[in-house]
Amino acid sequence: MIGYIVSQNALHRPVRTLITVIGVAVEVMLVIVVVGLTSGLMSESAKRTEGVGADVMIQPPSASIFMAFSGAPMPISIATKLRQLEYVQAVAPVLVQFNSTNGLEIVYGIQPKTFYAVSGGFTFLSGHDLQDADDILVDDVYARGKNVKVGQTIHILEHDFHIAGIVEHGKGARLFVLMTTLEEMSGAHDKASIFFVKCDRSDHAPAVADEVRGLLPRYEVRELKDYLSLMSSSNLPGLSAFINVMIAIAVAIGFLVTFLSMYTTIIERTREIGVLKSLGASKSYIVQLILSETTLVSIAGVFTGIGLSFLVRVIVLRAFPSLTILITLKWTCLAGMIAILGGLLGASYPAWLASRRDPVEALAYE
Repeated sequence: MIGYIVSQNALHRPVRTLITVIGVAVEVMLVIVVVGLTSGLMSESAKRTEGVGADVMIQPPSASIFMAFSGAPMPISIATKLRQLEYVQAVAPVLVQFNSTNGLEIVYGIQPKTFYAVSGGFTFLSGHDLQDADDILVDDVYARGKNVKVGQTIHILEHDFHIAGIVEHGKGARLFVLMTTLEEMSGAHDKASIFFVKCDRSDHAPAVADEVRGLLPRYEVRELKDYLSLMSSSNLPGLSAFINVMIAIAVAIGFLVTFLSMYTTIIERTREIGVLKSLGASKSYIVQLILSETTLVSIAGVFTGIGLSFLVRVIVLRAFPSLTILITLKWTCLAGMIAILGGLLGASYPAWLASRRDPVEALAYE
């Protein structure tokens, strides 16, 4: 019986109920999309780094795992010492620059010979390899997102580059230039931001990593197989706080929408509450009635928000193909729970207010 009453109450003011559902849906969508975007970007970046094919990577002391935020470059002469270590098959020094022109991208300055020895080389979809100082390789995701083709000129890092080739994505960065060119542009002569090390066998990676730590005790030495697990919001200063702030804003939206909706509902139904109480309805029954209606509306908002999240994901990826939004079951469930709890919290005061109504005064309410 209470289920029928709750559903009829929810449908009594369909426009207000719809607005409440939309408010909860926006809350759920914000949580899922914000977390999905940050998680997706980090996961996709880690996979591209692993796609280089190295077993170990070396970065400067105190460098961040996020290469765009790494510290000062290292002497390129370190590569010679690394090649002399047991089990080391190839070493590729890479100079990394962060490009913020018309987007956020990492540019790799590479030595084609050493980089291909580690990665196995690019799969060319069109064009040719790096030859001239102004040549640049772009991956297929970048080319599709920016709508560029071989032969065109792009302006990045305050420099005009000629697109020599389009390659298959998954080799670390989306943009590749000659290391000597990037050295001239950045003033980092004979420097490298990172060294990728290829072992003769992947199971020799731990031994090589330990040997490198002995050779370069202050440097950051990581096995690539463990790299993906390190790419989380907790490892980037400020990102975890940003996610928490966005979730708090989303919860505030859901809370206020639910609170205002249910408070207005209680005011409108004062006489009805008076009738129920005069018929013997207890305070707990009134509270249960209000919270049940809130739960029903919140659940409808949760499912609407999940659907809206997938719609936003499709729209964003069509507009920005290089982005990644990772929608996970874990955060979908958490967003739903947050929305329902926030809705119940927002309805708590109106429910308490309704339960304390004096039946005589309620019946006399105009």
